[in-house]
Amino acid sequence: MNKRWTIDKIKDYVEKNSESKLLTTEYHGFSQKLLFKCACGSNFEKTFTKFKNNHQRKCDVCQPPKESR
Repeated sequence: MNKRWTIDKIKDYVEKNSESKLLTTEYHGFSQKLLFKCACGSNFEKTFTKFKNNHQRKCDVCQPPKESR
């Protein structure tokens, strides 16, 4: 059974697993882009799935996107 993520659980996960902060206050599902603030001060958007599973936990300046194959 899948773990149901709430905005509070996501915020807790972000604080424990990255230097970024979650700015979004509502969570409507896995396809929703969430707004984060990077440690450098830049804001960036990612889905929680990408943030959690693909380790995309910083803005595109601090962690540039990987080149596609």
